[in-house]
Amino acid sequence: MAVLTIALLQLLPGPTAGTALERGLAACRAAKARGADIALFPELWNTGYTIPQQPDALRALALPAGGAFAGAFARLAAELDMAIGLTLLEQYVPAPRNTLLLFDRRGRLVLTYAKVHTCDFGDERMLTRGEGFPVAALDTAAGPVQVGAMICYDREFPESARLLMLNGAELILVPNACPMEQNRLAQLRARAFENMTAIATCNYPAGQPDCNGHSTLFDGVAYLPDQEGSRDFCLLEAGEEPGIYLARLDLDQLRTYRAGEVHGNAYRRPELYGALTSTVIRPPFVREDRRG
Repeated sequence: MAVLTIALLQLLPGPTAGTALERGLAACRAAKARGADIALFPELWNTGYTIPQQPDALRALALPAGGAFAGAFARLAAELDMAIGLTLLEQYVPAPRNTLLLFDRRGRLVLTYAKVHTCDFGDERMLTRGEGFPVAALDTAAGPVQVGAMICYDREFPESARLLMLNGAELILVPNACPMEQNRLAQLRARAFENMTAIATCNYPAGQPDCNGHSTLFDGVAYLPDQEGSRDFCLLEAGEEPGIYLARLDLDQLRTYRAGEVHGNAYRRPELYGALTSTVIRPPFVREDRRG
């Protein structure tokens, strides 16, 4: 049986990148000691979701994807034989990006994802936006798994998870930094249900500004042949407290479900969906701060 153990590092990073590095490395070691195959951080781990509005200050906080901070986690992934989903404010031109770097258990960088739907009504208007939803084959101790990512506000758009499903994702990683209340949790449940994908979300705990924990894992398997009716496919919902929260994802069960259930792609009518790619924005949805 292929079972993937996912550790959600619902922790506080501390006031500096140095503190975040130290705490992050220690958290990954603790997760591995508890049997994790992959560890996932909340959004913008190196800054604790601090995004300065002055360009010079913003650039000063950003770190290169190939630098010492990320490199320490790549080496640790190889040492621990554990995949690591690291987040950081990434150095980028013309402005930094909100990025996830996914290292496999050999320490190889297999996926770089930059947040596509930046919160342009807030501090993220200073950042460079990502331009796609890539999916990568992640080597884990439970075998290869097709992995993609959304970051926080990406969750608000059904197209994000849909594109990841169409690109082959079995598991979607979601670093987060916001209050995970009932409606946002419902969004994650819906994305998992309609795309037959597992979705693992890691949020900051209470104590981080505007965050409240409630990291989750939804496995996306709504029905089982030996059970009547639908099942609750939320395998984990953490509380508000800091901690390392582990959940086990049955990949064989997910794959069997995806091979026979009616959701996903088989019965879609994409020839009727042209309006989804229209760039026209009509009232009441016009916003002056939207980037073109």
